[in-house]
Amino acid sequence: MTIKYVFLVSRQGKLRLSKWYTTASSVKETTKTIKEVSQLVLGRKPKQCNFIEHRDTKVVYRKYASLYFVVGVDLDDNELMIMEFIHRYVECLDRYFGNVCELDLIFHFQKAYFILDEMVMAGELQESSKKTVLRVMAQQDETESTENSERGWGDIK
Repeated sequence: MTIKYVFLVSRQGKLRLSKWYTTASSVKETTKTIKEVSQLVLGRKPKQCNFIEHRDTKVVYRKYASLYFVVGVDLDDNELMIMEFIHRYVECLDRYFGNVCELDLIFHFQKAYFILDEMVMAGELQESSKKTVLRVMAQQDETESTENSERGWGDIK
């Protein structure tokens, strides 16, 4: 399973998170891909299949509340495994934030990236255990809190 990109887009088409695991030819190319894929995904009806082929990529998406979680993978990758990965990522976000919403991702985007980085490295799924991901996040929060208190900043969230 090789993940090419992961991005989150709102119902209104606003990009909320974007992580690329392959090198694009330019920033213009990545922006174009995000725009094209977002338009394809947002234009689909709820009863339609959650898999689309776009150029040389299979796009797998899933809608949670007002956010679309979009993953681009190789054409020969298993779609159901990617759907499970998306669901696992949402479950981790949900447990970490306590009923995650779009505002959590806007104001604490770095935490959403950290959770994604714990799960995926170089386009390959590294950790699928929610318990392990959340334990690492708790350790990271504790370290961050300790460093902030040592600097005299208090508990900055």
